[in-house]
Amino acid sequence: MRPPVSLRSFVSIRTYATRLPERPPYRAPDPLVNNPHAEYNALPGELTFIHRPPPTAPAPDSYATLPTSPLLKSESNAPSELPPQLFARKKPEPARMSDEDIQKMQQLRREDPQKWTAGKLAKEFGCTQGFARMFTKLPKAEQRKALARRDVEHDKHRAKWGEKKLLQQEIRAKRKEFW
Repeated sequence: MRPPVSLRSFVSIRTYATRLPERPPYRAPDPLVNNPHAEYNALPGELTFIHRPPPTAPAPDSYATLPTSPLLKSESNAPSELPPQLFARKKPEPARMSDEDIQKMQQLRREDPQKWTAGKLAKEFGCTQGFARMFTKLPKAEQRKALARRDVEHDKHRAKWGEKKLLQQEIRAKRKEFW
């Protein structure tokens, strides 16, 4: 008995393949057999010895091409170039100052501390600024005057600040109070 017409449209037979055809896996040629530089040597007992030279030039310290140990070689006296140093050498220490130079430095500082700052004295006498500060300290009254002059100069620059910068500076000062 035939199925009714409405069922015939739902029953169908597949007429195509479910998988796409696949290419077979790649089989690489044997490098021993297909190497043009390989040397074949027949050995007794139906054995074959195949020697392939390395693809690159032999290393200079190779034991296959040069069987002597590098440790047994004599040192050559030829000068060899060294690589540059990783860290620069420290600056040589300045020469010691005489007592007369130290007294002269102190005298200049006492006469005009505005002109003869520690930096200028250090340049003049060829020493470090720390050394010049150590031997030419200002009296406390002079230090206070210098700090007052510095504060006046800073206040002039602060007067030019905008509202945002002033606010940020006040916030920093407030934060510093809580340290």
